Amino acid sequence: MTYDPTGHLLLTPIDKDAPARVQRLRELGLGERPDAAFDEFAHRLADVTGAPFSMVNFIDENRQFFAGLHTPEGTHSGSDLGAAAANTGGVGRYMARDHGYCPHVVVRRKALVLEDVCDYPRFAGNPVVDEIGIRSYMGAPLIDRSGIALGTICVVDTDVRPWGRAGLETIKAMAAELVEQIHRREDSMF
Repeated sequence: MTYDPTGHLLLTPIDKDAPARVQRLRELGLGERPDAAFDEFAHRLADVTGAPFSMVNFIDENRQFFAGLHTPEGTHSGSDLGAAAANTGGVGRYMARDHGYCPHVVVRRKALVLEDVCDYPRFAGNPVVDEIGIRSYMGAPLIDRSGIALGTICVVDTDVRPWGRAGLETIKAMAAELVEQIHRREDSMF
């Protein structure tokens, strides 16, 4: 476990499945370059949820990669997130594994809804709160047919958002839809 030496709060969960995930992502050809279909999915996810930021996120042992990205301007450059991500060694599409909430979703293998991240001491200390100004998060895992959580889809906002039960059901349904898209892509490879 990773702990904050001052507060002893769990920051980033241990991810025992990371090596298998990386292998599976390589088999599928995912997680190393932007993908227009995933950008379009992220745009649709933003439209459906009303969130300013949305991502299709694949996670390895050290970083997160936004293969699909939507920003408030409707661009895929990630300029708003990019400034903060650059401080962690990425430029727009990359974020350190210990930033954000998607690593928790992947390890838990369950959707996570944080209407106000500051209401949860475990999540309020995450670097994305101070560095990017994230106040709300909603994400769901992308669990493929092999049983591996490849990554997540997520939406974030700099304002508190009352996602509610409807938001949870939406993010889970859209994650299942994207997993089916990934399966169709894999099936067409053979």
